[in-house]
Amino acid sequence: MASHPRTEPNILVTGTPGVGKSTLCKLLADRTKFTWREVSKLAEEYSCLDEYDPEYQCPFLNEDKLLDIMEGQVAKGGNIVDYHGCEFFPERWFDAVFVVRTNNTILFDRLTARGYAGKKLEDNIQCEIFETLLEEAQSSYKPEIVTELQNDTEEQLQKNVENIVQWIERWKEESM
Repeated sequence: MASHPRTEPNILVTGTPGVGKSTLCKLLADRTKFTWREVSKLAEEYSCLDEYDPEYQCPFLNEDKLLDIMEGQVAKGGNIVDYHGCEFFPERWFDAVFVVRTNNTILFDRLTARGYAGKKLEDNIQCEIFETLLEEAQSSYKPEIVTELQNDTEEQLQKNVENIVQWIERWKEESM
């Protein structure tokens, strides 16, 4: 029996922008009543954004400040953390890391629809092709807690939600 200081697990959902993390997290939060923590929104809300990066047309994230704010939020468990990066989060925060992946054609269409263009669009597609976030997750966390999820269709999305809900149930049973 594994003993955890938390009664509910913390989950990290990561992947390239446009793969469907937010859609997955919203459905998961509705199903589980876990708290959905969108790191990009938290960073804005708590002024964790530093100077602007003209190349990527977005501000730099102040990771230390963000982690200080999130530390208390994740301590009790029951969190779904949603972000397109993962290596700067403390390993102890998460019981499972789900890396959402999608087909590059679908990703291209989703990002173009969001107004991504030029280097930003190109780099995000490359990031997905080279499995950058999957590798980042696998090198930042114990391999046994990292799961890759394919998310191209509505059917896959529903299946991913179902699989994560079942994983949470198993985690709770094993933690009793």
